[in-house]
Amino acid sequence: MILNTLICSYLKSYSHWAHSRRRRNFNIVKPNILQSHNVIVLLPVFMLQNGVNTKNQDDCWMNMAIKLASNGIGLTSPNPCVGAVIVHENQVIGSGFHKKAGLPHAEREAIADGVANGNAPLFADSTLYVTLEPCSTSGKTPPCTDAILKYRFKRVVYGSEDPNPKHRGAAADILEQAGIKVTRGVLEKECDHLIRGFRVNMLEGRPWVIAKSAMSLDGRISRSPERSQWLTNEKSRSFVHTLRAECDAVLTGGNTVRLDNPSLTIRKPDRPVSPLKEQPWRIILTHDASSIPADSICLTDEFRDRTLVVENVFNYLELLKKLYNDKKIGTILLEAGGCLVREFLKAGLVDEWVGFYAPIIIGGGTDGVAPGPFLEHEAHLEQPVVNIFGDDVCIRGDICYR
Repeated sequence: MILNTLICSYLKSYSHWAHSRRRRNFNIVKPNILQSHNVIVLLPVFMLQNGVNTKNQDDCWMNMAIKLASNGIGLTSPNPCVGAVIVHENQVIGSGFHKKAGLPHAEREAIADGVANGNAPLFADSTLYVTLEPCSTSGKTPPCTDAILKYRFKRVVYGSEDPNPKHRGAAADILEQAGIKVTRGVLEKECDHLIRGFRVNMLEGRPWVIAKSAMSLDGRISRSPERSQWLTNEKSRSFVHTLRAECDAVLTGGNTVRLDNPSLTIRKPDRPVSPLKEQPWRIILTHDASSIPADSICLTDEFRDRTLVVENVFNYLELLKKLYNDKKIGTILLEAGGCLVREFLKAGLVDEWVGFYAPIIIGGGTDGVAPGPFLEHEAHLEQPVVNIFGDDVCIRGDICYR
């Protein structure tokens, strides 16, 4: 609470300070910071003007670009989340992030923002900060390197290299040949984390898989019939809707649909969701499609055209590759029973774990991960983050198999 108050107080002070600077020959642009997935403390601009080295300045502005990029989580597949900031004399004169595939990339959003504020004449003496190496080939939109060359930016700073080996380093070559200074690898680790799902998409040709499970302290996911079947509280369940908003699809098993008849939609997230966000695909794996009740919510609601029922899957990797190639599904939330979760862990296909733990000991019922032989490669959480939702505990982290 104290940190949030300080951040809000700083942003208000920055806004008043920036307003007083408008007597200069350019317009200050308030950074386009919306809801983000991580709290990032930004250095006040006045701290950057004297006695602070270029590296710290670069880190500060890249931090801002990362915060912007996080607004695209769950929206941009098959593209990555990217943020960009244009800085002139330690002032932001343009900012933006990639909002959805087919819409302008972050660099073009930032340029358009700067142009709209009358700052285009300053671009030739400005630095463009972008979380990912600018694209240099045409797709649904023109290459961002073309826009950078058009306005002759003095310097371009990026964090991550393009994971695609065919494109990696191409932008830097193009820009440097045109006389634009390029700095690579600023906050590279943080920028890489932002696009880790996209990296799996590019290098493995499959979606990033997040396994979500809600269980008791003794690892059970079901209760006795006479009790409420909800293990976790409303705050935890609301965060699950936010998780769905981060993903392109929710995958579950036929048994879960038969027993629970879930909606698997985004209804009550704990933070605002972009109006550009579509409901996730719902993928049901079963041995017999005819055993799924015809009146199941997933088959009858207004989003039924975004439900896929898949029979007799024996190779989960091939399924994931097909979903990525055919449906451009870049991130999947695995909301399933213990057997399916175990199968994905066994195959080494769970990339991230989100576990909710209710302060209950049940002593019976279904296991969150079905019992069986030891996994050949244990799943270890790297740098797990712990959040508290009321009296529930949530542990989230990327998985490393050892």
